[in-house]
Amino acid sequence: MHHGCPCGYFTDPKKACRCNTTKIANYLGKISGPLSDRIDIHIELPAIKYKELSDTKGSEPSIAIKARVENARALQRTRFKSDGIFYNAQMRTKHIKKYCMLDDESKELLKMAMTELGLSARAYDKILKVSRTIADLAGSEAILAEHISEAVQYRSLDRGPYA
Repeated sequence: MHHGCPCGYFTDPKKACRCNTTKIANYLGKISGPLSDRIDIHIELPAIKYKELSDTKGSEPSIAIKARVENARALQRTRFKSDGIFYNAQMRTKHIKKYCMLDDESKELLKMAMTELGLSARAYDKILKVSRTIADLAGSEAILAEHISEAVQYRSLDRGPYA
Protein backbone atom coordinates (compact mmCIF):
# COMPACT_ATOMS: atom_id res chain seq x y z
CA MET A 1 0.00 0.00 0.00
CA HIS A 2 1.34 3.43 -0.89
CA HIS A 3 0.91 6.69 0.98
CA GLY A 4 0.79 10.39 0.37
CA CYS A 5 3.51 12.73 -0.74
CA PRO A 6 4.11 16.50 -0.86
CA CYS A 7 2.48 16.94 -4.29
CA GLY A 8 -0.48 14.73 -3.34
CA TYR A 9 -0.48 12.59 -6.48
CA PHE A 10 1.57 9.56 -5.39
CA THR A 11 -1.39 7.14 -5.73
CA ASP A 12 -3.48 9.14 -8.18
CA PRO A 13 -4.32 7.01 -11.25
CA LYS A 14 -4.69 10.05 -13.56
CA LYS A 15 -1.94 12.44 -12.50
CA ALA A 16 1.76 11.64 -12.19
CA CYS A 17 3.56 12.19 -8.90
CA ARG A 18 6.46 14.68 -9.07
CA CYS A 19 8.14 13.53 -5.84
CA ASN A 20 11.22 11.35 -5.53
CA THR A 21 11.55 8.61 -2.90
CA THR A 22 13.51 10.88 -0.53
CA LYS A 23 10.79 13.55 -0.62
CA ILE A 24 8.12 10.94 0.04
CA ALA A 25 10.04 9.39 2.94
CA ASN A 26 10.66 12.84 4.48
CA TYR A 27 7.01 13.74 4.06
CA LEU A 28 5.83 10.59 5.80
CA GLY A 29 8.54 10.99 8.45
CA LYS A 30 6.81 14.15 9.70
CA ILE A 31 4.34 11.88 11.48
CA SER A 32 6.42 10.30 14.23
CA GLY A 33 5.93 6.68 15.27
CA PRO A 34 4.70 7.62 18.76
CA LEU A 35 2.20 10.07 17.24
CA SER A 36 0.85 7.63 14.66
CA ASP A 37 0.65 4.98 17.40
CA ARG A 38 -1.85 7.21 19.22
CA ILE A 39 -4.18 7.34 16.22
CA ASP A 40 -6.53 4.35 16.16
CA ILE A 41 -7.26 4.28 12.45
CA HIS A 42 -5.19 5.59 9.55
CA ILE A 43 -6.04 4.59 6.01
CA GLU A 44 -5.32 5.79 2.52
CA LEU A 45 -8.28 7.09 0.57
CA PRO A 46 -7.63 7.12 -3.17
CA ALA A 47 -9.29 9.66 -5.45
CA ILE A 48 -12.88 8.66 -6.18
CA LYS A 49 -14.57 9.18 -9.52
CA TYR A 50 -17.81 11.19 -9.59
CA LYS A 51 -19.72 8.17 -10.91
CA GLU A 52 -18.69 6.15 -7.84
CA LEU A 53 -19.67 8.99 -5.50
CA SER A 54 -23.07 9.50 -7.09
CA ASP A 55 -23.97 5.80 -7.44
CA THR A 56 -26.39 4.78 -4.69
CA LYS A 57 -26.92 1.18 -5.78
CA GLY A 58 -25.87 -1.42 -3.27
CA SER A 59 -25.04 0.99 -0.45
CA GLU A 60 -26.27 0.41 3.08
CA PRO A 61 -28.92 2.96 4.10
CA SER A 62 -27.82 5.50 6.73
CA ILE A 63 -30.63 4.41 9.06
CA ALA A 64 -29.24 0.85 9.06
CA ILE A 65 -25.72 2.10 9.77
CA LYS A 66 -27.05 4.28 12.59
CA ALA A 67 -28.85 1.29 14.11
CA ARG A 68 -25.69 -0.86 13.97
CA VAL A 69 -23.65 1.91 15.63
CA GLU A 70 -26.26 2.44 18.35
CA ASN A 71 -26.39 -1.32 19.02
CA ALA A 72 -22.59 -1.49 19.24
CA ARG A 73 -22.49 1.48 21.64
CA ALA A 74 -25.20 -0.06 23.84
CA LEU A 75 -23.29 -3.35 23.87
CA GLN A 76 -20.14 -1.53 24.96
CA ARG A 77 -21.92 0.40 27.72
CA THR A 78 -23.30 -2.89 29.05
CA ARG A 79 -19.93 -4.64 28.74
CA PHE A 80 -18.10 -1.94 30.69
CA LYS A 81 -20.79 -1.10 33.28
CA SER A 82 -18.57 -2.25 36.17
CA ASP A 83 -15.28 -1.02 34.70
CA GLY A 84 -15.79 2.75 34.87
CA ILE A 85 -15.44 3.17 31.10
CA PHE A 86 -18.03 3.35 28.33
CA TYR A 87 -16.43 2.52 24.96
CA ASN A 88 -13.79 0.24 23.44
CA ALA A 89 -11.50 3.20 22.73
CA GLN A 90 -11.20 3.78 26.49
CA MET A 91 -9.91 0.27 27.22
CA ARG A 92 -6.63 -0.03 29.07
CA THR A 93 -4.41 -3.12 29.00
CA LYS A 94 -6.42 -4.91 31.73
CA HIS A 95 -9.66 -4.40 29.75
CA ILE A 96 -8.06 -5.52 26.49
CA LYS A 97 -6.91 -8.77 28.16
CA LYS A 98 -10.41 -9.35 29.53
CA TYR A 99 -12.56 -8.36 26.54
CA CYS A 100 -10.36 -9.04 23.50
CA MET A 101 -9.83 -12.77 23.74
CA LEU A 102 -8.75 -14.35 20.45
CA ASP A 103 -9.10 -17.84 19.06
CA ASP A 104 -6.01 -19.60 17.67
CA GLU A 105 -6.63 -18.46 14.08
CA SER A 106 -6.99 -14.81 15.14
CA LYS A 107 -3.90 -15.00 17.37
CA GLU A 108 -1.84 -16.44 14.52
CA LEU A 109 -3.05 -13.77 12.08
CA LEU A 110 -2.26 -10.96 14.53
CA LYS A 111 1.16 -12.47 15.31
CA MET A 112 1.96 -12.65 11.60
CA ALA A 113 0.84 -9.03 11.05
CA MET A 114 2.88 -7.81 14.01
CA THR A 115 5.99 -9.62 12.79
CA GLU A 116 5.74 -8.80 9.09
CA LEU A 117 4.77 -5.15 9.58
CA GLY A 118 7.03 -4.58 12.60
CA LEU A 119 4.17 -3.09 14.62
CA SER A 120 4.66 -1.59 18.07
CA ALA A 121 3.02 -2.71 21.32
CA ARG A 122 0.78 0.36 21.12
CA ALA A 123 -0.28 -0.58 17.57
CA TYR A 124 -1.05 -4.09 18.88
CA ASP A 125 -3.44 -2.64 21.47
CA LYS A 126 -5.04 -0.36 18.85
CA ILE A 127 -5.63 -3.32 16.53
CA LEU A 128 -7.31 -5.25 19.34
CA LYS A 129 -9.53 -2.29 20.29
CA VAL A 130 -10.54 -1.66 16.68
CA SER A 131 -11.11 -5.41 16.17
CA ARG A 132 -13.39 -5.43 19.21
CA THR A 133 -15.37 -2.54 17.69
CA ILE A 134 -15.58 -4.24 14.28
CA ALA A 135 -16.88 -7.39 16.00
CA ASP A 136 -19.41 -5.31 17.97
CA LEU A 137 -20.65 -3.65 14.77
CA ALA A 138 -21.04 -7.11 13.22
CA GLY A 139 -22.95 -8.32 16.29
CA SER A 140 -20.24 -10.87 17.09
CA GLU A 141 -19.39 -11.71 20.69
CA ALA A 142 -16.05 -13.18 19.57
CA ILE A 143 -13.31 -11.33 17.75
CA LEU A 144 -12.78 -13.36 14.58
CA ALA A 145 -9.83 -13.48 12.20
CA GLU A 146 -11.80 -11.37 9.71
CA HIS A 147 -12.13 -8.62 12.35
CA ILE A 148 -8.38 -8.72 13.04
CA SER A 149 -7.65 -8.64 9.31
CA GLU A 150 -9.84 -5.57 8.80
CA ALA A 151 -8.32 -3.76 11.79
CA VAL A 152 -4.78 -4.42 10.52
CA GLN A 153 -5.77 -2.78 7.22
CA TYR A 154 -6.56 0.38 9.19
CA ARG A 155 -2.90 0.73 10.24
CA SER A 156 -1.53 1.94 6.89
CA LEU A 157 1.00 4.37 8.41
CA ASP A 158 2.69 1.45 10.16
CA ARG A 159 3.53 -0.18 6.83
CA GLY A 160 5.92 2.37 5.35
CA PRO A 161 5.62 4.10 1.99
CA TYR A 162 6.26 1.08 -0.21
CA ALA A 163 4.65 -1.78 1.69
